Amino acid sequence: MTENKLTGLLVLFASFSLLALSACTGDDDAGTELILSGSSEFRGTRQLPPLALPDVTLTDTDGQPYRLREQAAGKVTLLYLGYTHCPDVCPTHMAQIARALEEVSPETASEVLVVFVTTDPERDTPAALREWLDNFDPSFVGLTGNQEQLDAVHAALNANPAEKTHHAGGGYEVEHSAYVYAFTPERQDARLVYPSATTWEDYAADFRALIEKGRRP
Repeated sequence: MTENKLTGLLVLFASFSLLALSACTGDDDAGTELILSGSSEFRGTRQLPPLALPDVTLTDTDGQPYRLREQAAGKVTLLYLGYTHCPDVCPTHMAQIARALEEVSPETASEVLVVFVTTDPERDTPAALREWLDNFDPSFVGLTGNQEQLDAVHAALNANPAEKTHHAGGGYEVEHSAYVYAFTPERQDARLVYPSATTWEDYAADFRALIEKGRRP
């Protein structure tokens, strides 16, 4: 993704937010109980104790079962909880990650798995997820499931379940965690999380540290 394309996508979603009846209220501190440590050699924020990758089977954009831990084995896995009608933080995260994957080597990019789990299964059908994620990178995995399954993902990440706020004129917004969780290839635990202000340069630097230099948080 070029800088012009990145800027264009962010402008497009910002313009959409002025018209949309639903808005993303994913404050980094809202609805989540992360215990963050101080700074480290990584651009991401350290998470202690580490969080285990949820052991769940959800539905991918082809309508097929997706066993998360099995599919993520051997990859640096970025997991994000969001929804396609979000006008700000969700597309921003996806655009920054997509740009970072273009800036690192193809070999490094191939070792990163990006997984987007919807917090709005009512509107985010598999087809809707695929269409939205393709705006950023066709390799991004979109997952949905029933409410019990999605609540289990939130619980595993110490995040409160997503909450809807309905508007008088129709439509609703969804409050959800705004962190991207980075899981290691071997242990499949998250020792780094990325808040909404994370830039593509931050992601790219950590991809290189985790994959090319073999460092571990």
